[in-house]
Amino acid sequence: MGRIKTKLIKRVSNELFNKHLELVKDNFTENKVVVGQITDLRSKKLRNIIAGYLTRLHQNQEDI
Repeated sequence: MGRIKTKLIKRVSNELFNKHLELVKDNFTENKVVVGQITDLRSKKLRNIIAGYLTRLHQNQEDI
C-alpha cells in the first residue's frame, strides 16, 4: 500500500497537469525541476510530493 495523498496535493497536481501537460515528464527528477519553476513553493517536501504525484499521473496516462 502506498501513501495516501491529501486533497491539496491532488488538487494542485491535477491543475498543474492540465495546464502544463507538455512540461510534465515520466521522470521524477525532471518533474521536480519543472514544479520548482512553475510554482512558488518554499517547501522542498511539498515540491517533491507534487512532483512524484505528477510523475504517477503521467505514467498512468501513458498506460491508457
